[in-house]
Amino acid sequence: MAKRKQHSAKFKTKVALEALKGLETTAALAQRFSVHPNQISAWKRQLLDGAEEIFTCKNQRRDQQNGALEAQLYEQIGRLKIENDYLKKKLMLSIEAKRTLIEPAHADLSIRRQCELISLNRASYYYQPAQETSENLLFMRPVDEEYMRHPFLGSRRMSEYLGR
Repeated sequence: MAKRKQHSAKFKTKVALEALKGLETTAALAQRFSVHPNQISAWKRQLLDGAEEIFTCKNQRRDQQNGALEAQLYEQIGRLKIENDYLKKKLMLSIEAKRTLIEPAHADLSIRRQCELISLNRASYYYQPAQETSENLLFMRPVDEEYMRHPFLGSRRMSEYLGR
């Protein structure tokens, strides 16, 4: 059985182009390139049949590849949006709990973006509650003590008690 020689695409193109030029006969080309004349005719036909695709397919392939990439990216964006919305629903935490999730030294996410992601108002993140004054605490202590002794008293009776 004869061993078939594999030829590269570059070689086939070169032979087919020489055949298209028509400067030599197919037999002369076959002898020069050590290829059967029928093979040269087949490569020449392939080149002529595929010539139109050289100019149209490149743009179409690029458009198809770009379209496929664009579709993948839109799919990923959609998936991330759904996951983000899901996490926001599940992240129904108190403001204090959300404040602990913020990482001020995060390398990639600013505090502003982190607050957006967990639905926390930035003012709430930076808010520092005012401390009770010692004077106010002094006034509230008797109210608390009386309320602990008589939790059933309403505001009027409590005011009456404190007014004494």
